[in-house]
Amino acid sequence: MGSKWDIDKFTGSNDFGLWKVKMQAILTQQKCVEALKGEAAIPATLTQAEKREMIDKAKSAIVLCLGDKVLRDVAREATAASMRAKLESFYMTKSSAHRQLLKLDLWKQ
Repeated sequence: MGSKWDIDKFTGSNDFGLWKVKMQAILTQQKCVEALKGEAAIPATLTQAEKREMIDKAKSAIVLCLGDKVLRDVAREATAASMRAKLESFYMTKSSAHRQLLKLDLWKQ
């Protein structure tokens, strides 16, 4: 893979929906987007080692595209799918309490 993909790190204060779309495009280019859906969604034709490599590759791509504060929130997750689910639970919530929290974080920066 000689290409470098340029994506702003998700810091919690930028647009999560847009970051998610860009991240999915990167993982598609790296041929590991299935890892976002969990191990059950990975084709059965792959060996266990190939599945593990796909999962690890997707997870590392996500880790490298997260800001430190956000990474601390999801660092313990074992797979790209569980990282994505946790990020969505934190940043796709439409509640007013969540929006207030994000505004407070912006003022702290």
